[in-house]
Amino acid sequence: MILVVNVISKYLGSHSREWLFYFLLVAGLGGCGGAIEPVKLAGDTMGTTWHVTYIAAPDGPAQNQLRDGIQGQLDAVNSSMSTYQPDSEISRFSALQTNTWFKVSPEFFQVLTTALDIGAKSEGAYDVTVAPLVNLWGFGPTKTQDEPPGQDTIEEVKRHLGQGNIRVDRDRLSIMKVSDLSLDFSSLAKGYAVDRVAQWLLEQGVQRFVVEVGGEMRLAGLSGRGDPWHIAIERPDASGRAVAATMEVTNVAIATSGDYRNYFEANGHHYSHIIDPRTGYPVAHDLVSVTVVNASCMVADAWATALTVLGPERAMAVAQAQGLAVYFIRKAGDEFVHSHTPAFSPYLPQTQP
Repeated sequence: MILVVNVISKYLGSHSREWLFYFLLVAGLGGCGGAIEPVKLAGDTMGTTWHVTYIAAPDGPAQNQLRDGIQGQLDAVNSSMSTYQPDSEISRFSALQTNTWFKVSPEFFQVLTTALDIGAKSEGAYDVTVAPLVNLWGFGPTKTQDEPPGQDTIEEVKRHLGQGNIRVDRDRLSIMKVSDLSLDFSSLAKGYAVDRVAQWLLEQGVQRFVVEVGGEMRLAGLSGRGDPWHIAIERPDASGRAVAATMEVTNVAIATSGDYRNYFEANGHHYSHIIDPRTGYPVAHDLVSVTVVNASCMVADAWATALTVLGPERAMAVAQAQGLAVYFIRKAGDEFVHSHTPAFSPYLPQTQP
């Protein structure tokens, strides 16, 4: 028995980056008679799907108990951070008038402050107030775009954005905006949800699992064969799907961002759905896939977006300065060029680039 997780790209509605999902394939192979058959659970959340694959212990929780508990954890995150629910914390804050303090839950505060921290460390390439720009370029939930917006319109939208317009009070768990902006946690809420489900599973005594929500994943323990989980990074080619590299991982989280499946073309120009909040324009460089490994899926999720925006040279420099484990794929004509930070090396078989 062999387990392969194949990471492939999928864009979801109003999200400001290309989310990824995985396909779980369990195939019978000779010589694997000692493998343990994993249990697979699945459901819907946040406009996408979730999957949990785990190795059950003889005296572990029942499948129905785990499924209900996982769904409960995800529902709690959704009710706090969904922009589609008018009574969620994030929607109520976005609708609030400026210069008004708003008390939030500890979980919401953790996600926001993580976003603000990565925004600062990424030289402003990451910004959870970027959603209006994503919508302006036609990559939001309501329409597609055939022509780029005018520069004056872009500048007007940018005038209200920026994480620097958010104030936080750590002692009171309160936040305030000083300009008319809105938040969108699409680029890290699913990663946070993965972390939350993984922690809950550990508390239930489940030690060996893969948790995946909308493409972001976290792994713990060993696979049914008794070795690390095997993960495939997709070759970033819009014409088909193939494996670019494989990884052997355990007790880590993984997130991947890419710009090669969701875009539009106008007047001979290619416009990616990934928007640089500093310029207001889609990214225009040859970095087409970024995979981040981290202890936290939320952190990996956000950094994958930030590094994609930064572009190849700055992304590599920032990733190394921050000690991040990152795998990069650039497009050079018809070829793909692979590189990675030193911290990523332990996750690659020795024969890989």
